[in-house]
Amino acid sequence: MILSRPSQSTQALAAVALSSLMFGLEISSVPVILPTLERSLGADFIQLQWVMNAYTVAVASVLMAAGAVADRFGRKRLFLIGVAVFGLTSFACGVTDNINVLIGARFLQGLAGGGMLICQVAILSHQFRAPQARSVAYAWWGVIFGLGLGFGPIIGSGILAVAGWEWVFFIHVALALLTFASGMSGVRESRDPQASRLDIAGILTLSVAVLSLTVFITEAPRLDLASPPALAILFVSVASFTAFAIVERRVSHPMFDFRVFSIPTFSGALVGAAGMNLSFWPLIIYLPIWFHAGLGLSSVSVGMALLAYTLPTLVVPPVAERLSLRLGAGLVIPAGLFVIGAGLLMIRLSLELAGAGWPLLAPGLILAGVGLGLTNTPVSNTASGAVSSDRAGMASGLDMSARMITLAINIAVMGAILFNGVLAHLKATPDMGPVLHQVAERVAAGSLETGLPVGLAQQALGAGFGWVTLYGGFASLLLALGSWVLFRAGASITPAANQPSTPQS
Repeated sequence: MILSRPSQSTQALAAVALSSLMFGLEISSVPVILPTLERSLGADFIQLQWVMNAYTVAVASVLMAAGAVADRFGRKRLFLIGVAVFGLTSFACGVTDNINVLIGARFLQGLAGGGMLICQVAILSHQFRAPQARSVAYAWWGVIFGLGLGFGPIIGSGILAVAGWEWVFFIHVALALLTFASGMSGVRESRDPQASRLDIAGILTLSVAVLSLTVFITEAPRLDLASPPALAILFVSVASFTAFAIVERRVSHPMFDFRVFSIPTFSGALVGAAGMNLSFWPLIIYLPIWFHAGLGLSSVSVGMALLAYTLPTLVVPPVAERLSLRLGAGLVIPAGLFVIGAGLLMIRLSLELAGAGWPLLAPGLILAGVGLGLTNTPVSNTASGAVSSDRAGMASGLDMSARMITLAINIAVMGAILFNGVLAHLKATPDMGPVLHQVAERVAAGSLETGLPVGLAQQALGAGFGWVTLYGGFASLLLALGSWVLFRAGASITPAANQPSTPQS
C-alpha cells in the first residue's frame, strides 16, 4: 500500500502547530528544571529568574517588529528563519554547562520564538481562505498550543527523570527539524503589499524600557535601590517609556496606535490579558520550587501536581466561548480574573494548615486554572473584535505584547517578593550576620543546603511563597474590577463612537 503525500495545506498546518507546541513548551516545561539547574550549574536565585525572563523579555521585544518584518519581507521566510534559529539556540541551551551562556541562549531563543509566534496567525489566515477550513485550522492550532502549555510541566518533569535537564531543550532540535521540513514544502509565501515602514524608534525605546525595568526589579536583592546604579537603571526605563509614548504619537505608522485605548472594550480586554500574566503565568515559575523544596516532591510528582494548575486551561475555553456568546465578554473576562484571584488566595490559605501537602493546595490550583480558561480566549477574541478589521492585526499584536511584557515584569516582581518574604522570615533567626542575604537567595532558589535546619528553610520558603500568592491573588482581583469598569463604560457608548477616527494623510 502506497501512502499518499500530505497536502500542502496539511503540511502548513503541521508546521504552524509544531511551532506553537515548541513555543508553549518553552514557557511551561522549563520551570520544572529550575531546581535542577540550581544544583547542576550552581545557579543562584537571580540567575534562575533570568533563565525564564531572558526568553519572555526577548519575545516581548521582538513581537511587533517581527510582524512588520514578516509583512514586508515574507511570512514564510521569517517563519523558517525563526524555526531554524529556535532549533540552533535550543541545542546551545542543552550543551552548555555555564548558566550565563544558558541565559544568553534563552534570549536568542526568545527572539526566534517571537518571530515564529507572530507568523503563525498570518500563515493560517493566508493558507486557509475558506471559512470552514480556516475554522478547523485555527481549532487545531489552539489545541496544540494549549497542549504545549498544559502538559509542559509533566513533559518537562518526565524528560528530567529519564534523560536529564538538557533534553528539555534538545527535544526542540528534533521538533524544529520537523517543523522546518513541513514549513518549507507546505507554507506558501505571503506579504502585505501595503506594509508600513518598520517603526525602529518605537521598537528600540519599548525594548529598552521593558528590559531596564526587568533588570531593576530582578537585581533588586543585590542592589541598594537608592544607589546610583539602581537609580540610573530606573531612569533609563522611565525615560525610554516616555520616549516610546512620544514616538508612537508622532510617527505616521506607529507600532502601537494609542487611540485604540479610547475604546473601552479593547482596554477592558487588554486589562484581562495583563491580569492573567500578572498572576497565573508568573506563578508557574515558582510553584515547582515550592513543590520540590517546600513539599519534598520528586521531579515527576512536581509535574503531576502542576497538571492541577494547567489542565483546566485546556478544558474550560469552549465553555468560556459559549458563556461569552450568552453573557458577553464584559462579564466573562472580569469573572475569569476574579476566579484566578480566588484560586491564588485559596492556595495562600492552604499554606496556613499544618503539614499542608499538595492535595490541600489542589482546589486552589484547579480554581486558578479554571479562571485562566475563562479569560484567555475571550480576551483575544474581544481585543481583535473591538477594532475595525483593518486594525485587527495591530490589536492582536498589542494583546500578545501586553501578555509578554506583563509576564516578563511580573516574573521579576514575584521573584523579588519571594526573596523578601524569605529574608523577612530569616531576619528573626539570630547570628545570621553578613550571610543573611546569600542564605535567603539560596532558600528562594529552592536549595535546602544552606546550613540552616531543613525545617527552618522550608518555613522561610513557605513564608515567601505565601507573600507571592497574596500578591498574585489581590492583583488579579484588582484587575478584575478594572476590567469590569471598562467594559461597563463601553456598554454605554454607541458603536459609532467606539471607533477612533482615521487620521488624515
